[in-house]
Amino acid sequence: MGSGVQEQRASLTQGEVLPLASSSQSEGLKHTRSVLNSLFSGALAGAVAKTAVAPLDRTKIIFQVSSARFSAKEAYRLIYRTYLKDGFFSLWRGNSATMVRVIPYAAIQFCAHEQYKRLLGGYYGFQGKALPPFPRLLAGSMAGTTAAMLTYPLDMVRARMAVTPKEMYSNILHVFVRISREEGLKTLYRGFAPTILGVVPYAGLSFFTYETLKKLHAERSGRPQPYSYERLAFGACAGLIGQSASYPLDVVRRRMQTAGVTGHTYGTILGTMREIMSEEGVIRGLYKGLSMNWVKGPIAVGISFTTFDLTQILLRKLHQMGYTAR
Repeated sequence: MGSGVQEQRASLTQGEVLPLASSSQSEGLKHTRSVLNSLFSGALAGAVAKTAVAPLDRTKIIFQVSSARFSAKEAYRLIYRTYLKDGFFSLWRGNSATMVRVIPYAAIQFCAHEQYKRLLGGYYGFQGKALPPFPRLLAGSMAGTTAAMLTYPLDMVRARMAVTPKEMYSNILHVFVRISREEGLKTLYRGFAPTILGVVPYAGLSFFTYETLKKLHAERSGRPQPYSYERLAFGACAGLIGQSASYPLDVVRRRMQTAGVTGHTYGTILGTMREIMSEEGVIRGLYKGLSMNWVKGPIAVGISFTTFDLTQILLRKLHQMGYTAR
C-alpha cells in the first residue's frame, strides 16, 4: 500500500512538473526564434541599405578625411572621375569591407534593440507596448553602443579601404595585417572614443524618432502597421535627425581612423577638433559633407528600418503558416 501511495505521488508530481517544463521550453524556443529572426532581419537590412548608398558613402569619406573643400559639384566631379579612371564598380570599392562590418553591426544593433526594449519594457511595466520616451531613447543608444563596441575594427578597415588606392591594400585581411605590422594593434581602435560618443546620440535619436513616429501614426490613423512608403518616410526622418546630431564626431572619427595614410597625427578628440577648426573652420571642417549625408543618410536609414520591419513581418507569417500546416 505504501508503495502504491509513493507511485501515486510520483505520478502526481510528474503530472504537475511536466507541463511547466514544457511551457518553459516553449517560451525558451520562442525567445530563441525571436533573437534569430532579429539577427537575420538586421543583417539583411544593413546589407541592403549600405549597398544602395555605397558610392555616396565612399565619396563622403574621401572629403571627410581631406582638407579639400566640399560642394555638391565637387562631389559629382569626384564620382565621375572615379568612374572614368577605374570603372563603374570602383564606386563600390571598400563595400566588401563595409559588408563585413555592416552585416554583423546591423544584426547586433537591431537584435540588441529588440532585447533592450523587452528588458526595459519589463522594468518599466510596458511589456509588449510602446515604451515611454526616455526608455525608448535609452534602448536605441544602448543598442548602438553594443554593436559599435563589438565591430569597431571592421569599421576602421572599411575607412582605410575607402580612402586608399587599390594597390595599397589588396583585401580586408591585408589591411588588418599591414596596420598591425606597421602601426600596431592599438591602431585598430583609433577613433573609438568619438565613435562611441557619436553612436549614443545617433542610434538613440534614430530609433527614438522611428519608434515615436510609428506610435503616433498608429494612434492617429487607427492602423497598427504603417504602409511601406510610410516606414521609409519615418526612417528618413530618423536618419536626418540622428546623423545631423552626431556628424562632427563622425568627421573626427574618420580623421583619426585614416591618420596613418593621410600624413596627419591626430591624438585626442579635442585636439583633432581644434586642428580641423583652425585649418578649415567649423562649418567647412566639422560639418564637411553633411549636405551629402542629408541625401545619403535618410535613404540608408529609411531602407534599413523598412527592410528590418518587413523581414520581421514576413518571418512571422512564414512561421504561422508552418505552424498552421502542422
